[in-house]
Amino acid sequence: MNVRLQKSKAKGTIYAPPSKSYAHRLLIASMLAQGKGQVDGITDSLDMKATLNCISALGVEYEKKENTVFINGGPRRHQKPILNCHESGSTLRFFIPIALVFSTECRFLGTERLMSRGLDVYFDIFKEQGIEYTLNKDSLEIKGQLKPSTFKVRGDISSQFITGLLFALPLLNGDSKIEITTPLESKAYVDITLEVLKTYGIEIERQQSTFLIKGNQKYKSLCVSAEGDASNSAFLDAFNVIGGDVSVLGLNESTIQGDYVYKKLFEQLKNTTPTIDLSDCPDLGPITFALASSCNGATITGIRRLRIKESDRVEAMATELRKLGCEIDTLENSVVIKGGIREPSEILKGHNDHRIVMALSVLCTIVGGEIEGCEAVNKSYPHFFEDLETLGIFLERKI
Repeated sequence: MNVRLQKSKAKGTIYAPPSKSYAHRLLIASMLAQGKGQVDGITDSLDMKATLNCISALGVEYEKKENTVFINGGPRRHQKPILNCHESGSTLRFFIPIALVFSTECRFLGTERLMSRGLDVYFDIFKEQGIEYTLNKDSLEIKGQLKPSTFKVRGDISSQFITGLLFALPLLNGDSKIEITTPLESKAYVDITLEVLKTYGIEIERQQSTFLIKGNQKYKSLCVSAEGDASNSAFLDAFNVIGGDVSVLGLNESTIQGDYVYKKLFEQLKNTTPTIDLSDCPDLGPITFALASSCNGATITGIRRLRIKESDRVEAMATELRKLGCEIDTLENSVVIKGGIREPSEILKGHNDHRIVMALSVLCTIVGGEIEGCEAVNKSYPHFFEDLETLGIFLERKI
C-alpha cells in the first residue's frame, strides 16, 4: 500500500497506543501462570499476533475480545511445537529459552530478515549445554532442553536475550545465574522485564551486572493492563516539534520505558543542534533522524544496533532523507545530519519497516510526498494512518 500525504498541520487530542514492550511481557507471564488471567491493551498488530501464535503453539488456550486477551495459563509439554514468529524479533528471542523448558524439540518459523538478525548469544549457550540446532533461511530447529547454569551474556547486542532467559530460568529445577559481560545497553527493557516478573510473583536478585535466579518458582495469574507506549507515541508527539498542536494522553509520566526520553530529545532537536546518543533507545532512531533533518540538524551516535532491526535503519533513513534533499553523512556508529528538507521528486520507500514508514510520514506532512510499503505499520501500529486523519492530516491511500 502506498500513502500520499499532503502538507498539513496535526492538531487534536489522541490516546497513546498500548505499549508493545509491556504487552509482549504481560502475555508471556500470563501464559506461564497456572490459571486464568487477563491482559488488556493487546492490539491487532502483527507482533502481538506472533506472540499469541507462539502461546497457542505451546498448548495454552486464549480468547481475544477487542483489545483484551483472556488466557488459561500453563504451557503443556509438546513433542515438537512449531512457533511462528513472523517478523517479531522480540517474540523469537523471548520464546526460544521458554520453549526449551517445555519441549525437547521445537521449530521456530520467521522471515528471512528475522532469522538473519543474529542469535549467536543463544547459539553459544546451546553449544555449552549440548543443545543441537539448525538455522535455515526462514526457520530454526532446536533439539535439547535448557538446564540450570551460569549464563554469560553480552549486554551490548540485545536485551531481548536477557529477557528470554529471565522468563525461562525461574521455571527450571535448579538455580541459575546470568552474568552480563559487557555494558548493558537498552537497560530500560530489562527493567520492564524485571517489573513484570515481580508483578507475577517471580523473584530475581540483582547484583550489579549479575542476576541470581532461584529455580522452581511459579507465576501467579493476574488481571493486568499494558500502559501507553512511549515508542509509538513519539511519532505522534513529533508533530509538536514541526508546528503541530497534538496532546498525547495515556502515557505514564513515571514510566520506566526508556523511550520516554524522546520528550527531552525532541526539545534538544527543536532548539539546538545537539549530539544525541541512542545506545539505550535505538527504536527512537528513525524519528530522531527525521526531526533532525527538519529542524537544526544533529550528530547522532550509538546507532550500531539500528543496522540489525527490521531494516538497516541507518542506511534506510539515509537513503530516504537524501531523496528529501537532506545532507547526511553516515559512519559505523554515528551520523551527521544537516537540517533542511524539500518535497521529494520520487516516491519514498518504507523498507518493510514500520518505524521508517511512520518517521517518513511525519516529514511528508511538512513537504508533501508519497511512501511505498506503508502496510509495514501493521507490525506495531495498525491504526497509525487512521489516527493521523483524526489529527487533521490529509492523506490518500493507494492500494
